[in-house]
Amino acid sequence: MTSIIDVGALAALLQDAAIQEIRPRFRKLGAGDIRAKSEPTDLVTEADEAAERHLRRAIASLAPDALFVGEESVAADPTILHKLADADLAVVVDPIDGTFNFASGIPAFGVMASVVWKGETVAGIIYDPMGDDWAIAEKGSGAYLRRPDGEATRLAAADPAPIETMVGMASAGYFYGEVRERVLGNLAKVRFVASYRCAAHEYRTFSGGHVHFAMYNRLMPWDHLAGTLIAQEAGGHVARFDGSAYLPHHVDGGLLVATDEDSWQMLRREILGV
Repeated sequence: MTSIIDVGALAALLQDAAIQEIRPRFRKLGAGDIRAKSEPTDLVTEADEAAERHLRRAIASLAPDALFVGEESVAADPTILHKLADADLAVVVDPIDGTFNFASGIPAFGVMASVVWKGETVAGIIYDPMGDDWAIAEKGSGAYLRRPDGEATRLAAADPAPIETMVGMASAGYFYGEVRERVLGNLAKVRFVASYRCAAHEYRTFSGGHVHFAMYNRLMPWDHLAGTLIAQEAGGHVARFDGSAYLPHHVDGGLLVATDEDSWQMLRREILGV
């Protein structure tokens, strides 16, 4: 599928924002450049805000008719998020995914953008500012790792595996109460589970075939739209915990990503216990 927006040009904008606004600030933030939002570990930095301003201006030139949905813009005006379901065209941006890592000086963060056309995600990009490459997918066209020299490698999810040998990603921070206890206990059934505190790199890791699953309970479009499309185009199976399709306007219902549908059903049963 050819997106309504030039995806190559959009990918270049993410790189430019990283060059201009993000990389120069990495490990150079002052105390006044980092603030907490909803909780002490939910951070925003001067780099997040500067990169989003940069991207908002650039995307307005690339796609002047598109609704711009950025994480920091929504933090300032939550009504923007409510417009996503009905927008003909939207670009959803996470200027720095993995802000906690970025603010901590850990080089595991990314810049993400997705294109939503009439309620459907049709393109997704995850740019790694430190590795200087992109995971990119357009709906129906596969997922690729692209480098600045033009080299492109097709991404493919891992082969299915028994639960006892599975390696996965699970963000347990937004599970609560009895559900949290059940999920954390059941994750002992897999061989290894981790969290990078960065959905951008977790989706890249899954789509590159290095882990068998990823699991999230908190859904915000800038965190998941690009990654889920890339994971699907790499051959993975993605659905909310109840088995329904994940759509751009969803902000709840959980999300499970697996190598195939049979593995998805097994993980739902064995880990979520439903």
